[in-house]
Amino acid sequence: MHKAAIILSEGAFEKIYSPSVLERLKSCCPDVELLSTEEFTSREDVLQDVEILFSGWGPPRLDKEALAKLPSLKLVLYGAGSLKSIVCDYFWDQNLPICSAWVANAVPVAEFSFAQIILGLKQALRLPLLMREARKRVLPDSDITLGAFHTNVSLISLGQIGRMVAERLKTLDVNVFAYDPFVSEAEAKDLGIKLVSLEDAFATSQVVSLHTPWLKETEGMITGDLLRAMPPGGTFINTARGAVVNEPELIHVMQERQDLTAVLDVTHPEPAPPESKLYDLENVFLTPHIAGSMAGECARMGQYMVEEFKRWQKGVPLKYQVSKEAFEKMA
Repeated sequence: MHKAAIILSEGAFEKIYSPSVLERLKSCCPDVELLSTEEFTSREDVLQDVEILFSGWGPPRLDKEALAKLPSLKLVLYGAGSLKSIVCDYFWDQNLPICSAWVANAVPVAEFSFAQIILGLKQALRLPLLMREARKRVLPDSDITLGAFHTNVSLISLGQIGRMVAERLKTLDVNVFAYDPFVSEAEAKDLGIKLVSLEDAFATSQVVSLHTPWLKETEGMITGDLLRAMPPGGTFINTARGAVVNEPELIHVMQERQDLTAVLDVTHPEPAPPESKLYDLENVFLTPHIAGSMAGECARMGQYMVEEFKRWQKGVPLKYQVSKEAFEKMA
C-alpha cells in the first residue's frame, strides 16, 4: 500500500480535492495525509514515507531542500495547470515523474472562449451598449459580417485549449483558421483547420481567439498593427496571458477603432492597475480571469490526478505526465 500526501494552500484544498474527490482517492489509497503548505517544513516525520505527492495551488517548491524532506517520493500529481511555481532545474535532474491537470483546466477555458466567439460573431457585447445609449433598437453597420454562417474565425496557437475550441467550433458553420508554427499542414487538416500566417489570421477573421502560452519569445506578439488589420466589427479574445499582447498598442487601436471589440480575461499586469485606460474603453470588456477553473470546476483537476494515480498504480502509461521539454513550452 502506498503512502500519499496532499500538500497545498489551505484555501485551495477543498476546491481541488473536494469531499467527493477525496473519497475517490481514499478508495484506492487509504493512507493519505492532508497537510497545508505551511505545515510542510514542520512535519518531516510524516513526509519521510510519502511516495505520492498530490498538490495544487500554493504548493511548496520542489527544490533540493524540499525534496530532501521527501526521500521516498516516486510520483508528483499536480492538481492545477502551470508547473512554473513548483519545479526547478534540480527537480528535473532527479528524473521524478510529474503530472499536471492542465488538460482539466483547459476545459472551462475552451468553454468560455467558445461562448465569447459566438457572442462576438453576433455582436452581442457591442450592440447592447449602443442600444442603451440610443434607447432604441440598434443593428450593426451594413459592412459588418454578422453571425456564424461561413464566417471566418481564427485561433492563435493549437495547444490543448486551441484544439478544444476548434472541436467545439465544428458545431457551427464557420471557417476555422489557425496560426501555429509548430503544427503541420497535415495535422491541421485532420483537425479541420486551415493554417494561415499571423497577419492573415487577423486580417481575414471576424473573431480571433488567443491561446498562446506566455514565453519570452511570445511577449508582445500581438501588436497594434495586427489588431488594426481586423475587419469591421471584429472581436479579439484573450484567455491566454496578458503579456502576449502589446497592451499599450491594443489600447491605442481600440480608441481608434470603435467598431472593434476586445474581450480580455487576462491583462499584464494582472489585474490591470486602477489608472489603466482599459477600464475606460467601452469596446473593451474585462473579465477577472474567470475562464480557467473556478469554484466547483476546480474539483475536475483533482479528479484527473486521482485517475492518473490509478493508472500509475496499475502500471499503465500516464496520460498527463509532463516532460522537461514540454514544460519549457508551457505557460
